[in-house]
Amino acid sequence: MHVQNTYISNINWFQKQPHGNDEVSLTLNITADLQSLFTWNTKQVFAFVAAECKTSKNSLNQVSLWDAIIPEKENNKFWIQISNKYRFIDQGQNLRGKDFNLTLHWHVMPKTDKMLADNMYMFNVCFILNHST
Repeated sequence: MHVQNTYISNINWFQKQPHGNDEVSLTLNITADLQSLFTWNTKQVFAFVAAECKTSKNSLNQVSLWDAIIPEKENNKFWIQISNKYRFIDQGQNLRGKDFNLTLHWHVMPKTDKMLADNMYMFNVCFILNHST
């Protein structure tokens, strides 16, 4: 499993929703080689990128930003540039100035036997921004 050149290339917008929650749209660049996850017994791999942080109320807050099913070994190396697939919304006004880890998670779904899951920390990001609304 190898991840390289993965970064946020753009913050498309950062806003406060009408009911007060922070929301951000990002453009992610992800380059990964999942070849080592595929064996004769691998049916497919489910991968997702999550923004993760700790708060005083929760030991782990996790928001999925992107996911994909990689169905075969031939598709195991990829480079994508994409805006977050799922809305990145906070319950309140806590995104600005908050440190988040971006982590790639994967679940190896075998043809037989139990499913395996793991993850890899990619990098830390902090939103030091003003609201656009």
